[in-house]
Amino acid sequence: MEKSKKITIAIDGWSSCGKSTLAKQLSKELGYIYIDSGAMYRAITLYFLRNHIDWTNEPEVDEALSNITLEFRSNNKTGDSEIYLNEENVEYVIRDLVVAEKVSEVAAIKAVRSFAVAQQQKMGAEKGIIMDGRDIGTTVFPNAELKIFMTADNAIRVERRFKELYEKNPNITIEEVKANLEMRDYIDSHREVSPLQKASDAVVIDNSDLTQTQQLQIALKYVRMKQ
Repeated sequence: MEKSKKITIAIDGWSSCGKSTLAKQLSKELGYIYIDSGAMYRAITLYFLRNHIDWTNEPEVDEALSNITLEFRSNNKTGDSEIYLNEENVEYVIRDLVVAEKVSEVAAIKAVRSFAVAQQQKMGAEKGIIMDGRDIGTTVFPNAELKIFMTADNAIRVERRFKELYEKNPNITIEEVKANLEMRDYIDSHREVSPLQKASDAVVIDNSDLTQTQQLQIALKYVRMKQ
């Protein structure tokens, strides 16, 4: 693909709507760099939990953020982009429910969002990137050529999340997962800084009844229109 044809793709939407799945699909199909913004917030949350940071204490948060380095590296075997926190691969640790239960709280903190957004914008200075999250099309890359907003039926989202977490924790209940998703939805859409909302120029993909192949084909159609 010619360099001049490369674009920035922003994918936003609710938890467990398949944002990262689509972003990874597009990354491989287009040869673009994939940046998982949610992984960044999860890694920050992991650091806060490990170091017993009181995230209601602004100076403590600022001090903690100054000690955090985040980087994405490609896995040599799978080709997938994985996140490193202070040189440690935490790609799988950050998927625990313990982190999931706190990440929306941490992500709502102004200093944390400023820290993450600055890093995201730096990573995306060149075209040919795909980033997914909650505020990519509205705050991080408001000038992205393609903005996609993902959504899906709530019951389907709960089922998807439950299957994902059950593999790691067979003791988890579907009620716990449902409560966690509802809490995250509320915090994500009601937070003061960069709440989750659809950008006015975003296209919507509801993948409640779509296969992964179908959603990829729909997204690629939008990509071709913007190149």
